[in-house]
Amino acid sequence: MAELKKYHPDLFRNDLEELHISLNEKQLCQFMTYYELLAEWNQIMNLTAITDFDEVCKKHFIDSLSLVKAYNVDSPISVMDIGTGAGFPGIPLKIAFPDLNITLLDSLNKRVGFLQTVIENLNLQKIEAFHGRAEDFAKKAEYREKYDLCVSRAVSNLSTLAEYCIPYVKKGGCFISYKSEKLTEELKEAEHAVAVLGGRVENQVEFIIPGSDIYRNLLVIRKEKETPLCYPRKAGVPLKKPIK
Repeated sequence: MAELKKYHPDLFRNDLEELHISLNEKQLCQFMTYYELLAEWNQIMNLTAITDFDEVCKKHFIDSLSLVKAYNVDSPISVMDIGTGAGFPGIPLKIAFPDLNITLLDSLNKRVGFLQTVIENLNLQKIEAFHGRAEDFAKKAEYREKYDLCVSRAVSNLSTLAEYCIPYVKKGGCFISYKSEKLTEELKEAEHAVAVLGGRVENQVEFIIPGSDIYRNLLVIRKEKETPLCYPRKAGVPLKKPIK
């Protein structure tokens, strides 16, 4: 496990305080080890364009944890992270809130290999990483409408993301999309798709990432009824032909 004194994570601690998140030394060391693995694997595969320690802490770790502004994750809920990439937001959430039950899903097998290495090295429990497409996994009974919360930092338009994510959420649960822009037009265009999929836009939480000028918008969609079995459509269709 990485040593804290090697990194001087004072800025990270300050940002955590602004989010009212308190971590013990073991958790901080897990974040440092995560950073080391990210930097090491990034030399052989494209995981992130952000490699500076303080920037990774702010733009990946703190950004992932900013979910607390929109949702209470301090309980043993089940979470699906769609298009997790290098593990964001799922792994930071798991480190900070160990009681979460997290499933990570990514379409690139090499990235899943990285995620499994992180899980093993950090000795994380109740977290799994799978290789697959969101459209395919949502058709499986063990994943469909089984999660209290589905999250995604993916950059697809909201209609497409809704079709990827809402089928995983159980009735009464939430899908939360991390967005980096105001959603006036995109949200208007996606409202029909959200409704068709069984959801309702409940809230938008807009803020600036602590200690930065980075705008973030967490869009909260509540699942009110079951998603029709015809959704999501087959792989590739939600992206090419979003629900209108």
